[in-house]
Parts: sequence; structure tokens; C-alpha cells
Amino acid sequence: MIIQTPIAQLIINWFHFYGRKELPWKKTNKIYKIWISEIMLQRTKVSTVIPFYNKFIKKFPSFKKLEKSNLNQILYYWSGLGYYSRAHNIYKSVKIIKKKHSGKLPNTIKDLIKLPGIGKTTAGAILSFSINSFVSILDSNIERVLKRFYYIKNINTNNNYKKYLWKVIEKITPIQQTNKFNQGIMDIGSLICTPINPKCIICPLKNFCISYKKKIIYIKKSNNYKKNIVLKKYFMIILQNKNYVFLEKRKKNKIWNQLFCFPSFLSIKNIKKWLIEKKIQIKKIKKLKKIIHKLSNFNMLIIPIIVLCKKKNIYNLNKLSNNYIWFNLLKNDKIAVPSPIKKILLNINKYIREK
Repeated sequence: MIIQTPIAQLIINWFHFYGRKELPWKKTNKIYKIWISEIMLQRTKVSTVIPFYNKFIKKFPSFKKLEKSNLNQILYYWSGLGYYSRAHNIYKSVKIIKKKHSGKLPNTIKDLIKLPGIGKTTAGAILSFSINSFVSILDSNIERVLKRFYYIKNINTNNNYKKYLWKVIEKITPIQQTNKFNQGIMDIGSLICTPINPKCIICPLKNFCISYKKKIIYIKKSNNYKKNIVLKKYFMIILQNKNYVFLEKRKKNKIWNQLFCFPSFLSIKNIKKWLIEKKIQIKKIKKLKKIIHKLSNFNMLIIPIIVLCKKKNIYNLNKLSNNYIWFNLLKNDKIAVPSPIKKILLNINKYIREK
């Protein structure tokens, strides 16, 4: 049972003074820009998103500009942000919006959740922050605030727990100033009611918070326990001929889907076999410094190996193709590459320019 409290007004009052109104996507109510920001913010920190959002919006300031782009361009401006399925979802959504909604983003929950990568919370956020619709949202920050404020324990299954939390947030979401309430409760969860070491002393909800009254403290977790993260080894072959390096587009359903990368292998044996099959005329082979790249569910140990070759004989390409490219390091060709590949390219580029 939810006890009636002035929680909504407390949150709105707090937002007026301390809410994150300075964020770039908070300075607009254009549904297109808010859509892009909400997709970028999925599973990603605000501070990480800001520079990528600014760069993306500068290139694609409107839906009309975005619909004229191709997948490679979208991935290029997404490169480094990670979770590339989100960029693919934006590209797919553009096609659907153009075909079914005459090039305008839909402004109803029913239509928005039909777009790839948009669930109930993302749809609610888009509508709340663009046209101030009376809709609730329930992200991880809000879940945490509700759980502590009402001292809600897990109910039977996670599915039932989620349904219950939806009922709670829908009951307390105000009809007036819904956008300020939604942003305010998210900000409180992100800035004050943090997973560990919450700043209860400055929380505007503390006088009514049951967890606070019960003196339940969420202290910093012990450093003694560390989750075992799987480390996967990848050998990456950098075929280089003068100022050109060979890149291939990653296949669908693989990590970094549709981004350009160096050919990668799980063993030296596979590398030798590949070099023989492609008839690579080798001048010199050199290993570069290893790179550890952290992903959400495992870490990559990348071992870059430069193979100086006599000719650009593999597929004999000098410009961008559908699946392969001999990339000119001295030019600024805009191709989509993941962040560790970008680092390697910059290092090789620097070495060539200094020669």
C-alpha cells in the first residue's frame, strides 16, 4: 500500500532549483532531438553522452537531414559511444518513420513503442520532455528512489516486481508539470539517491522516506569481492602498404556490427592460414602494444600485428566499398570504426606523418 505523501510537489520544487536544466537536450522541446538523446542515454552515463550528442546533432540537426544519411554515416558519428545496436535502431526507425509517419516522429506511446529500441520508459520520456504528455517513466534511477522511499521489497518474481513499481509511479505522477516531475525524480536518483553512499542528508524526500526513517544505510561495497570478467584474446592484423591499411566491415550479429575493423583472429595459426590464402607478399611483421578494451560483459585483449605488404593485392581496392577498404591514413575519410580501432589508426597515422 502506497502512503499518500507530497512526493510529487517535493520533487518538482527541488527540480526548479537543482534539476539538470543545463543539459543540451534540456534546452529544446523538439521531439527529434529528445528522441536522439533518449536513445543515446540508454545504458550510458549523461557525462559520456553529452559530447556524442552535440557532435551528432551538429551533423544531423533535423530528421530531414538524418533521413538523407546512410548507415555508415550514422555509425561514424556514433563511434566510441558503444552499444551500436542503438545506432542501427535509429537507422531502422528512420525508414519506418519516413514510410509510415510521413517523415514525422509519432507523438503517441502506441506508435513510439513500435519503433526499434523504444520501450515504455523511452517512449514516455520522449513524449514527456517534448510535449509534456501526462506519462510516467520508470528507469533504474526511478526504481531505486521508489524502492527506498516506500521501502519496497522484491515481490515474488522480477516481473511482478516491475509491474508493481509501474503501478506506484503511475499513481504518483502528477498531471501538471509531468515533465519536471519525471526529470526531477531521475535527477534525484542519479545525483542523490545513488546505488551506494546515497546523499540522504541533502535529499528533499528524506522526511518522508521510509528507508531513511528506518536508518537503512546503503554503504560502499567491499573491494574484497571482484566479479570475474572474462578476458578474450583477439589478434588483429594490420595490413599496411605505404599510407594505406586494410579494413573490413564486421558481419551482422557480430560485435561492432557493420563497423570497419582490422581482420581479427583467435590464434596465430589462423593468421598464417589467412595470409597464405590471400597471397599476401610480406615485407615485415611487427607486434604493437597490446590493448585492453572493456565491454559490458567481457574484456578484449587486442594484440595488433602490423604486416607491411608489398602490394595492396587483397581485393585490390582503393576506395570505400560495401565490405572492404584500403583506408588512406593521410586523408580524413569518414568511416565508422570502434574506439580501439580508432586509437590504433591514430597511432599509425602519427608514425607515418613523423617519418
